[in-house]
Amino acid sequence: MADKFYVTAAIPYVNGLPHLGHTLEFTIVDVISRYQRLSSKKALLTSGSDENGQKILQAAKKENLPPQKLADKYTKDFLAHAKQLNVNFDVWRRGTDKKNHWPGVVKLWQRAEKNGDIYKKKYQGLYCVGCEQFYKKGELVDGKCPEHLIKPEVVEEENYFFKLSRYQKRLEKLIADGKLRVLPEVRKNETLGFIRQGLEDFSVSRPKERLSDWGIPVPGDDSQVMYVWFDALTIYMTAVGWNWDLKKFKTWWPADLHVIGKGIYRFHTVYWPAMLLSTGFPLPKAVLVHGYVTSDGQKMAKSLGNVVDPEKLLAKYGTDPVRYYLLKEIPTQSDGDFTEARFKEVYNADLANGLGNLVARVLTMADKFTGGKVPSVDQDPDAHPLRVDEKIYNWKKAWQAIDQHVNAYEFQRALEAIWEFVHAADKYIDENKPWELAKKGQQKEIDWVVYGLLDSLHQLAWQIYPFLPETAQKVAHALSIEKLLAKNPIFKDSWVNIKPGTKIKKIKPLFPRL
Repeated sequence: MADKFYVTAAIPYVNGLPHLGHTLEFTIVDVISRYQRLSSKKALLTSGSDENGQKILQAAKKENLPPQKLADKYTKDFLAHAKQLNVNFDVWRRGTDKKNHWPGVVKLWQRAEKNGDIYKKKYQGLYCVGCEQFYKKGELVDGKCPEHLIKPEVVEEENYFFKLSRYQKRLEKLIADGKLRVLPEVRKNETLGFIRQGLEDFSVSRPKERLSDWGIPVPGDDSQVMYVWFDALTIYMTAVGWNWDLKKFKTWWPADLHVIGKGIYRFHTVYWPAMLLSTGFPLPKAVLVHGYVTSDGQKMAKSLGNVVDPEKLLAKYGTDPVRYYLLKEIPTQSDGDFTEARFKEVYNADLANGLGNLVARVLTMADKFTGGKVPSVDQDPDAHPLRVDEKIYNWKKAWQAIDQHVNAYEFQRALEAIWEFVHAADKYIDENKPWELAKKGQQKEIDWVVYGLLDSLHQLAWQIYPFLPETAQKVAHALSIEKLLAKNPIFKDSWVNIKPGTKIKKIKPLFPRL
């Protein structure tokens, strides 16, 4: 299906509450899926719960809960967090779904096994439970896992292995040629560097005795359960019909984009593509690797006492301000910092004094100078000297910039293009001074100014929709165009001028100053 776009968020472990990194990633994928729909494509957004594996067992033991109860509890929290963020997942596939997920994982395993890529052997290695991954000594930092900063366990056991080494040259060529895009360029180069060092086969099962029978049994060997990454990555396929609705699967697969954090990018740029090559499936078209949210320049950690609770942030400041900060201040393809002081600065400067103030000014002028309605004007742009399309930053240029930057996954720059439009509209007000025109009784000129500004808000409702959907709806409500944004909006509707005579509604201030 040429007009489809299938985007996935990573499959989070549900062994605890969502953190700000999840908030960032959920917001990123939501912007992408909303923009694709705005661009008239059929978009599908999926994620799910990574529920099998040692981390879940450990957390369950700590909370004195059966692992299924623990998975149920935190899955509910993740779904509630997505809802609070206005993130609309079309599918949320759980790792404990025995109806649609487990059979698909088993089938994938059997295909890899039939291709001669799965074998059993004894192995000793350094294992990090937090990553659910074996590490080489050279990959450790001061003898610790580079991700969780804890010493890995020395584990010796007999497991099944996947012949990753068999796919080294094919993977290198696919990534180097851009047939599997890895973004940003630095992650592409790191991936190629890792591959060129020489790929080693990796373990794809764990002894049943270590996992207390928690996980998907290896087909034909009840003494082993599947490695959590072999299981969880397959959610991207079982979410869209693999092994239970092949028509749906053929419609959506391959994924157009996997969005993941930098801590797990190798699983998505090396291990997962190799598994798909082994089993004969098309590879995802691209993998977008985002960075971390730091706190005052440091990685967030409970031990440092600098962890930001996203739920408290949302409750205190609202959904769209949090979305805006993460999209503007955290560069999508690298790390970015969060402090509450900086959050307040950005909120007041961009939202309260910027977008919120512009909307309030324009609606007030419409109420005061044009009877609370969109005024009638001569639609011929040459009929009057107040050329709105030149005086206000040209909206077509704004759309071109937004389109370019969203498709390059540069959300910060897309928002800059929108705010350039906001600033130009403010400047247009200051230059044309409708209050002065009113004193002189120049109603025709006032109508042109107010009409142009209301039409600019009409444009802004569409421009901000993927980023600030709640605010977009409020602006649309004020302009009585909410039906255009209510369901499956397409940005070509934004190019229809706002209709004269439309009643303007009063709304509460969008972003009261902090």
